[in-house]
Amino acid sequence: MASEKHFKYVILGGGVAAGYAAREFAKQGVKPGELAIISKEAVAPYERPALSKGYIGLELSAALKINDFDVTMVFPEPWCMPRLFTADIAAFYEAYYTNKGVKVLKGTLAVGFDADANGDVTAVKLKDGTVLEADIVVVGVGGRPLTTLFKGQVAEEKGGIKTDAFFETSVPGVYAIGDVATFPLKMYNELRRVEHVDHSRKSAEQAVKAIKGKESGEPVPEYDYLPYFYSRSFDLGWQFYGDNVGETILFGDSDPTSSKPKFGSYWIKDGKVLGAFLEGGSPDENKAIAKVAKTQPPVANLEELKKEGLQFASKI
Repeated sequence: MASEKHFKYVILGGGVAAGYAAREFAKQGVKPGELAIISKEAVAPYERPALSKGYIGLELSAALKINDFDVTMVFPEPWCMPRLFTADIAAFYEAYYTNKGVKVLKGTLAVGFDADANGDVTAVKLKDGTVLEADIVVVGVGGRPLTTLFKGQVAEEKGGIKTDAFFETSVPGVYAIGDVATFPLKMYNELRRVEHVDHSRKSAEQAVKAIKGKESGEPVPEYDYLPYFYSRSFDLGWQFYGDNVGETILFGDSDPTSSKPKFGSYWIKDGKVLGAFLEGGSPDENKAIAKVAKTQPPVANLEELKKEGLQFASKI
């Protein structure tokens, strides 16, 4: 018979989110024996690479090429990372990778594999009929939050566990953090689920502060998150802040043959800039585009915005 354990508070969060919650409890002065991490894994939560089909394709392809592997990158969409990248942004990275010797195949996907007598892969069969010789295959298919264990016990929304602005679920004392949580995104006045390490860290901190605040009586501000994504590969590094909705403009040097390319994009909806992307930015420039996404400044003329580029952000 399974034994029962009783806890005053429970935080639901996979992988690194649970680790960040434990760290925040330690910072807040939790005593030995007061905190338990319950996990199917034998090791404590640790930092891991982002394993989505977009990020893993670009980041892993770059790492393999740097280590002298012959690399072919295959994805079914018309361009890479379409959930975030515009066609113009994607065109730069696809050309840059091609110039580095990575073969890029778009609009198709793997449907089967060939193997030798030992069971080791020898080839990948694509939907368009192409057969690629291969001895290493990495398949990035994305993932879904594992919430089935709590089905019928907590309220759910948009594929995750519904929480308030302090990450408390519909069950008092039970919190959900990281990519399993569907939370109120204050700046857009909507419920959203975010899959990124930055949100995992900050939601964990918010939940722990809320728990400690509930016990001490000290007020805790509502979670006010600015969506943020980033990636680094080869000699490149980009950051994105805000929401990628509405019209877009591209500015700067997006020539993939440039020695130091620096370019960006703004997303504009209802006369306001809602999202900002920058490749090759300095720390101050990245802070500037983050401020643009946070303050959502008005824009009257898109051509003028394109001409101003980063100068627009520096004035905010």
